[in-house]
Amino acid sequence: MMELHSTSATSKNIQREVQEEEEDRPSFTNHIKEALYNTFYLHLILIAIFVVFLTLYGLISTSRNHHFQPLKFYPPLLTSTACSAIVAFIWQWVTDSNPSKAIKAAFWLSPLLTCAVGVLLVSVGSAQSLAAGVVAVICALIQSLYACWVSPRFEYAIRILSVSTAFPPAKTTMLVLQSIFISILYSCFLVSGIGRATATRSSLNVLFHSVILLSMAWTMQVIKNILLVTVSRIKYMHFAWGTDIDTPKAFRDTLKHLMGSICIGSILVPVLGVIRGSARGMKLVAGDTDEFLFSCANCYAGMASTLVMYGNRWGFVHVGGYDKGFVQASSDTWEMFRSAGLKELIDLDLTGSFCFLSGVAAGAICSLASGTWALAIHKSYATEVSIYAFFIGYFMCRIAMAWPQACVLSYYVAYAENPESVRFDSTIPVRLDELQRFQA
Repeated sequence: MMELHSTSATSKNIQREVQEEEEDRPSFTNHIKEALYNTFYLHLILIAIFVVFLTLYGLISTSRNHHFQPLKFYPPLLTSTACSAIVAFIWQWVTDSNPSKAIKAAFWLSPLLTCAVGVLLVSVGSAQSLAAGVVAVICALIQSLYACWVSPRFEYAIRILSVSTAFPPAKTTMLVLQSIFISILYSCFLVSGIGRATATRSSLNVLFHSVILLSMAWTMQVIKNILLVTVSRIKYMHFAWGTDIDTPKAFRDTLKHLMGSICIGSILVPVLGVIRGSARGMKLVAGDTDEFLFSCANCYAGMASTLVMYGNRWGFVHVGGYDKGFVQASSDTWEMFRSAGLKELIDLDLTGSFCFLSGVAAGAICSLASGTWALAIHKSYATEVSIYAFFIGYFMCRIAMAWPQACVLSYYVAYAENPESVRFDSTIPVRLDELQRFQA
């Protein structure tokens, strides 16, 4: 009991010291954090006004002409919202109960379902649906090749996921359900704006839809990362210090103190992730046959590697654990991985890919359900409904999968800080030995 109390006091002292450093630091980062925090809530107010305006304008426009048929547009899309919630909850439950099946299902079902969406879009027959269908089929092919390429890493991915999620924080299911419920309400609200933007038949429709989708993306990322930071704080304190934090208290602290960092991370992580992924793809395609392409790819990859130091998902662990600013937390964790010799292991980790492909698979299921319905009752709506249903399903599943990802992130960060801790088994050391033998 004395040891537990001492450890808890130590962790609180470290948090206090980090908070004091953050307050004393010249506050360019803090100003950015506060600005994005305010911008996020301002954007919610503005998008609410925008959607209400579109809804009223669409109602007036619909009363004057009969081009838009709401009873054939809304039911398939609203059904996708309900479908996405069910699929997301089931997927995270399977991940918790059987990580092996969940990982294999994500990597093998995702390309098949994406290909099915491509076939559905091509069957619609319009120019837009044909273009979207071709893109979906190409993405399915890329996913298939990627799954084959990384399949030797499945065993370790299953092991690290099983170990890190072995003891989920208390009331995790309630947190997931709350997050999904909020996402359902927000998605349904935006769906009304999407429908009315379609009803206006304005030349600005593309702009209207883009604004709504960007708002959906940022807001869903923030909801996901609130859950991720809450769980990562609980699991990090358990792995690093052996202390247990009350889940509702961790959730309240996240909402009260960490929203600025979460808003920053919700923009930086996806953007820098795309840059880093494209750099890896470019380097792979360039090879070493063409000197100019090789040098360009290397330059781009170097830039991406530098940028990822200041915005990576591992930083969320220190945001939750030590109340750090997101950029500082990302830099600290990345440097810690480098010092501990874990950088290659982190680069090869499949947790991020697993969560992404889980989202793609869920999005494809929702797209197939809603798109098929729309194709049967009103063919001209099938493309829009399929695409929007995909995004709703994708983001909903990513929210549900935030807690397993948080567990894995916390496990790695805590291990990098103290590899000798008795709270870790041989999973990471054995994998490091395998990588060294492979390179020899």
